[in-house]
Amino acid sequence: MKQSQANLSSIGFVSTYPPTVCGLATFTAALRGAMADRRGSEEGLEVVSLGDRRLDNSRPEVMLQHVNGDRSSLKQAIRILNRHDIVFFQHEYGIYGGPDGTEILDFISEVEVPTIVTLHTVLDQPTLRQKWILERIVELAGQTIVMSDTAVRRLRDRYDLDPDRVTMIPHGAMPGLAVPSEASGPRPVALTWGLIGPGKGLETALDAFATVKDLQPLPRYVILGKTHPKVQATQGDSYLDGLKRKAYALGLEDVVEFDNRYLDTDSLAAEIRQADVVLLPYESTEQVTSGVLVEALAAGKPVIATDFPHAVEMLGTGAGALVPHSDPEAMATALRSLFSDPGVAARMAATAVSIGSTLHWPVVADRYEAIASTFVERQALVAGFSSVRRAGGLVKVG
Repeated sequence: MKQSQANLSSIGFVSTYPPTVCGLATFTAALRGAMADRRGSEEGLEVVSLGDRRLDNSRPEVMLQHVNGDRSSLKQAIRILNRHDIVFFQHEYGIYGGPDGTEILDFISEVEVPTIVTLHTVLDQPTLRQKWILERIVELAGQTIVMSDTAVRRLRDRYDLDPDRVTMIPHGAMPGLAVPSEASGPRPVALTWGLIGPGKGLETALDAFATVKDLQPLPRYVILGKTHPKVQATQGDSYLDGLKRKAYALGLEDVVEFDNRYLDTDSLAAEIRQADVVLLPYESTEQVTSGVLVEALAAGKPVIATDFPHAVEMLGTGAGALVPHSDPEAMATALRSLFSDPGVAARMAATAVSIGSTLHWPVVADRYEAIASTFVERQALVAGFSSVRRAGGLVKVG
């Protein structure tokens, strides 16, 4: 049941934002969209987007494109944000100005309304400056949100902060994924999607597929996504071209397909529904949040993933297979098992469905709205009490 806009808080969002091609931009747009659907209106849900330059095609809800490191732009952003009841910040070290994104501290310090910060990265071995920044964020923000229990444990064990100021709300997933699988082609399909660049482990995935070419029917491996903008800016197409050369050298012309698109949510959901298996060959041992993993589970797909922290947490109940990092032999064994034994895949898929049903964006947005309402009500009580004290009034209790 939708609530009336009059009873809900106005929210300012600070993050990268579409048309920027970035996981945080997609996350913020999805969270804001789920809140708008819940309310039945987009009114009061405004965005200050982050970037190193202004773009020509920003969306109507973007009130300001803040240019990182520009003090006058920062002051303008603060004025806009202070007209809201509460501000939601997304945090990743690389999206704010200053060394390791120190500019987020200027934002939070100068915003006068309650603030909630969602951490997309919690490093197990941060530098001294990264550790200090994260500790200051938790100290300054009204509440800090992380998206996995692993992140909660890391903050508790590695950082000097009050754990009561941290809440876990999982990453959301597109509701449109929660439909029966549409994987029905003559050849089984493994899918990896997202921005492409070093660290995604695609080289290991190619080596793994080179050892399962004897399977009948021959599997397909679809790599869906554009080159990461930062990689594109420094290397052009050389990284992607190198992957294609490697696939050719391994004799994978009939197995690997490179689909160099960054799809809208509906088109992406359609591609995910048609896959038999999702493969996450990531090299990072730090990743405590993976939106791709959450969406794979929401779609009820068996997952093969390297044992990065979020995968260990989410797949431990049987929704997928974990393999060591940079181990193509172990990855190939997992692929062979899923492609050869429908029973294994079906059991994983059933577990994935049970997990994924709790991760849809409307459910996640409800939790964000509840936290926002709590903070706004608390702020109103404090403001009311302060007004009584300034007026010399007395409050009788009981």
